[in-house]
Amino acid sequence: MELLIIKSGKQYIRFKDNGYQRCTLDKASVFPTARIRHVQNLLADLRARGVADARIKKLILTEEPFKTR
Repeated sequence: MELLIIKSGKQYIRFKDNGYQRCTLDKASVFPTARIRHVQNLLADLRARGVADARIKKLILTEEPFKTR
């Protein structure tokens, strides 16, 4: 599965209401790749607010059995 996320420096971005906050990966907003236009708009808004190093990243998730001892 592939998802989109926005990252700034070493932190990720979480979008809430009409704002955003920097956070760790487990709190970040993630989007399906089909919503690329929306993510691009969010990125443009962040850059307009002065977050010049913000960029879109692709998360690639895989699923496999968890083996216990």
